[in-house]
Amino acid sequence: MANPTIIVHGGAGNWPKNKHAIGLAGVRKAATRGFQIRQQGGSAIQAVEAAVIEMEDNPIFNAGKGSTLNLAGNVEADAGIMDGKTLGGAGVALLHHMKNPISLAKLVMEKTDHALLAGKTAERLGEAYGLPVANLRIPERVRQWKKAKHELEKRRISDFPRNLKLLQDKRGFFLRDTVGAPALDQKGNLAAADSTGGVSLKFPGRIGDSPILGAGLYADNRLGAATATGVGEIAMRLVVSKSACDAMLSLTAQSAAAKTVRDVTRLAGRGLGIVSLDRKGRYGIAHNTPHLCWAALTKDGGLVSQMVGRR
Repeated sequence: MANPTIIVHGGAGNWPKNKHAIGLAGVRKAATRGFQIRQQGGSAIQAVEAAVIEMEDNPIFNAGKGSTLNLAGNVEADAGIMDGKTLGGAGVALLHHMKNPISLAKLVMEKTDHALLAGKTAERLGEAYGLPVANLRIPERVRQWKKAKHELEKRRISDFPRNLKLLQDKRGFFLRDTVGAPALDQKGNLAAADSTGGVSLKFPGRIGDSPILGAGLYADNRLGAATATGVGEIAMRLVVSKSACDAMLSLTAQSAAAKTVRDVTRLAGRGLGIVSLDRKGRYGIAHNTPHLCWAALTKDGGLVSQMVGRR
């Protein structure tokens, strides 16, 4: 029997001090919900879906209800999920009104032959299967969007044309990124899931790493599971979640996460966080961003959570 474990993160970036307690409470609740699913006999896939739903429904996180707005002021949410036992997985992208994008990603994985589905077709599939819809364009995100748009128009965001360094902006408009959760169940099966509203002020139609297997997330029972957070373009170009899992063939989860972030920093600079989980239920956390909010729950070790500064 494996040591059941779940680790969740609420996103890398610049978390302001007055949001720390709320963020930590949110990831603790998400980890607890995912672990409860396992205690009830649920699989790793069911556990990561439940944990991510908990964060999608919490507006403190940039996913689901808390999704940031693109340059045009609209929500375009992404999500992905992967089963380490079967290597099945799928992502969804450019969603405007699906309440829980992660559930739609799971539906695509289980009911279609595709690994990525986007836009209106994806949403129609979810509606056909009775998945709930919601208005994801909440007032707080609209206020943040207006403020950020003003900064952009005044040319105070000088690096916007490259669209890569926005998450590191010290003015606080790009605070929180992808949420994610790897899990190990009692049968030794691994899974990973993630969800995001994407980077604030992104170009309409931009798809990040979250729905991309190998980049935003990966799970393989022979290796481990991982999810990434931060600048999606970096995660896609360097296939960071698959790289972290490959490293766990010979390294612990923590060593693999640290190695992946070191390699990314050397090759592409700052803007990445990663959480990992190996086959023995050991988890790892590494990032080169100002903060990473996370929580983990294991059968033996109980609940642990931190809002860690740059490592």
